[in-house]
Amino acid sequence: MTRIRLEWHLFLLAVQFLTRIPVPRDLPFSDDLLIRATRYYPLVGMAVGVIGAAVLYLASFAVPMPVAVLLSMAATVFATGAFHEDGLADATDGLGGGLTRERALEIMRDSRIGTYGAVALGLVLALKAALLMGFAPLDAAVAVILGHAISRMAPVQVVARDAYAREVGAKFVAPTVTADGYRVALASAIGCAAVTLIWFGPGAAVLALAVGTGAAAVLRAMFLRKLQGYTGDCLGGVQQVFEVGFYLGLALWL
Repeated sequence: MTRIRLEWHLFLLAVQFLTRIPVPRDLPFSDDLLIRATRYYPLVGMAVGVIGAAVLYLASFAVPMPVAVLLSMAATVFATGAFHEDGLADATDGLGGGLTRERALEIMRDSRIGTYGAVALGLVLALKAALLMGFAPLDAAVAVILGHAISRMAPVQVVARDAYAREVGAKFVAPTVTADGYRVALASAIGCAAVTLIWFGPGAAVLALAVGTGAAAVLRAMFLRKLQGYTGDCLGGVQQVFEVGFYLGLALWL
């Protein structure tokens, strides 16, 4: 397999893992390839953001901005199968309802949503909608692309630095990232940060990145303290809070 073809397959594996976007069924698959595909998480986020941005911007010509934003959010949730939103809900259920590490991990395995998860998910979605409604349509569309892309770096950062909280058996490999994969993901995120600076200005870019990073750091500190590591649900959670923090930082400056 040529290098270009391999990288394309890795990108498609990342798409397959993070979204419901159709990919070829005959993709080569292994734990090693899935780990190497982590490098493309920000680019997959960008693809999801492009879907949401296109819906938002085009819909803004036909319907009021609040409706366009909600249609955009629905499109991105549909594209990902609510993958990250489900993680946020499960993680906050476990952190809020589990008095011990073991009980928290048990709650996070439960597919049902509890009070903590419902409240956290509702607040994050409401904040996203309210913040995006305050932008002009084109600015909101650009923010959606950049927010989805850069926020996918947050879970990459967690798997690069922290331990997995659950026991890992022979049939399961914990999410992680290779050293070169981390550099590729980071370069993608830095490129998107540069676009944020150019489009919105230095002050807005710095504040958006700072608020997003701070929000993700708070959630990370909570699950590291309770779980002594991360789970897949925690990764979805840090992506969601970084994304909403990114929009909040932009809104505070603009």
